[in-house]
Amino acid sequence: MRPAAASLAILLLCAGHISAQSPADGTQAASEPAPASWSFSAAAYAYVVPGDDNYVQPTFTADRDWLHLEARYNYEDLETGSVWVGYNFGGGETVAWELTPMLGGVFGNTTGLAPGYKGSLSWWKLELYSEGEYVFDTAESSDSFFYNWSELTLAPVEWFRCGLVTQRTRVYRTDRDIQRGLLAGVTYGPLDLVAYLFNPDDEQPTVVIAVAVGF
Repeated sequence: MRPAAASLAILLLCAGHISAQSPADGTQAASEPAPASWSFSAAAYAYVVPGDDNYVQPTFTADRDWLHLEARYNYEDLETGSVWVGYNFGGGETVAWELTPMLGGVFGNTTGLAPGYKGSLSWWKLELYSEGEYVFDTAESSDSFFYNWSELTLAPVEWFRCGLVTQRTRVYRTDRDIQRGLLAGVTYGPLDLVAYLFNPDDEQPTVVIAVAVGF
């Protein structure tokens, strides 16, 4: 075989060997999962309570894969904080669901331990969201209490939703064990703005304005 022909044959053999390896290497690289990243959110709920103190209730969350971390203030009681750790679950396509069981510690005017949860169920343009906790008051066991916030919403368009809301709380006193009301909210990018009207048939209903951002 001539030297030129021999050189060409060697080059073709090497190229074939490399091309045969490349798809396998690419497949292996593509199959490697991307590292999980953190996601954060911050929210503030401004309460306008007739005949009682107005206050702001901030909440901060951090999530990474299954891990959920959360901090709240003025949620269980005024001048009271709580910190939480939870485990994220989720699934479904046509009917999507998410559930985060949590365990928290409460400190301030109210002190105690609290198992809790956050969860949602979504179908079509409807979503049911609920969060709750039972605070075992370590200072006075008779003050142990179950807190709950639940929403049922319809989103006719992606940026707007409206619906019903219920709340059970001890932060302020009302004649109703479970307060119920209406909500309307708009979303613009990572920003969420929602207005709540609790006990709309009362002479002076409670108004809550919530602002949240995710990043």
